[in-house]
Amino acid sequence: MTGGSKIRYTTQLQAGLGLIEETKSLLSIYKPGMTVTELYDAALESGLFPMVSARRLKNIIGECFSPRYLKTDSARFLKPISQNAPAHVFNQHLFVFTALANQILFNFIIEIYWNRYAGGRDMLSIDDARDFVSQAVNEGKTQKPWSETTIRRVSSYLIGCCADYGMLSSKRSPVRQIQSIRLEEYTLLFFSYWLHFQQMGDNRIIKHDLWQLFGLTPDDVREELKRISKKDWLIVQSAADVTRISWRFNSLEEVVDVITES
Repeated sequence: MTGGSKIRYTTQLQAGLGLIEETKSLLSIYKPGMTVTELYDAALESGLFPMVSARRLKNIIGECFSPRYLKTDSARFLKPISQNAPAHVFNQHLFVFTALANQILFNFIIEIYWNRYAGGRDMLSIDDARDFVSQAVNEGKTQKPWSETTIRRVSSYLIGCCADYGMLSSKRSPVRQIQSIRLEEYTLLFFSYWLHFQQMGDNRIIKHDLWQLFGLTPDDVREELKRISKKDWLIVQSAADVTRISWRFNSLEEVVDVITES
């Protein structure tokens, strides 16, 4: 997924925003290879969701957990991270996968959030989100035209999701304080290897759009990789615009071990 792809925007965020605690509970139940139905049945039987209706739980798993963590085959890696890594590291992994699964959120963060931050603004409003969504509808980026009600709802989802992941103040208000986030070294480690094991070349990894979720340019990413190379997690060699990376770990399981044993 890239910010410039032709994937249409959807209202899928209406099924759930950050869902950090719910995701952590589902990961505690999850076993590798589970289908959506199997996970739903196990979640119902677990007793971990006493305040969630069966219908709501089904929507959370089918519309949120599945596209974010099952279709990307990331749940099996996130489970040990959720149990053993600091909460802010785990949450940042969820943030990336949530943005990758929701193009409208992905583009909102890149095009609006970071542009406002770079422009020196310290606030982001529901009107900023509404303008972004309205423009997207006018440009035909949705599967069909959205009503004003849908535009308002989706705008609030974007703001709420950013707040859930610590990018905006949590206080419910039409105007939120921007709380800039920094790419955690373990997040950088995981996703650089995650892209590498998708057979992606070193320069493509550095230029991948997902780093823009943290306001980073390819040059920034290269420097961040050089920084973590001091921990012997990889070796970075660069000359002009060409970068070569020597990868130390042979699987994402090894990478997760580093994250969880730190």
